[in-house]
Amino acid sequence: MKKAFTLPNCKTCQRIFDDLQPEQFGCQVIDIKEEGISAEDLDEMRAHAGSYEALFSRRAMKFRSMGLANKNLTEGDYRALILEEYTFLKRPVFLTESGVTAGSAKAQVSAARDLLS
Repeated sequence: MKKAFTLPNCKTCQRIFDDLQPEQFGCQVIDIKEEGISAEDLDEMRAHAGSYEALFSRRAMKFRSMGLANKNLTEGDYRALILEEYTFLKRPVFLTESGVTAGSAKAQVSAARDLLS
């Protein structure tokens, strides 16, 4: 099972998908806005990443507008927020049986390339 979680209209995700072409590696591509993020998938991501916080995007516009920047969030809070609002998941995410990568940093894209091949 290989899954790629993305927003199809996100320019950064499009650029990374054009580069990595995850469909060629048998990835199931999941539009997180339309399909959402299942609790099972999120829990599997956390098992590989080590924490929900590692999967959480502080760049999301709602992060500041909801006043979350001023709060001490727990792992449970991160999990609930990601499941409630898709924009809190770092994108893109590549999930396989052997690992997960989340985000668009060069190191993450390189790790995703290694993970998919």
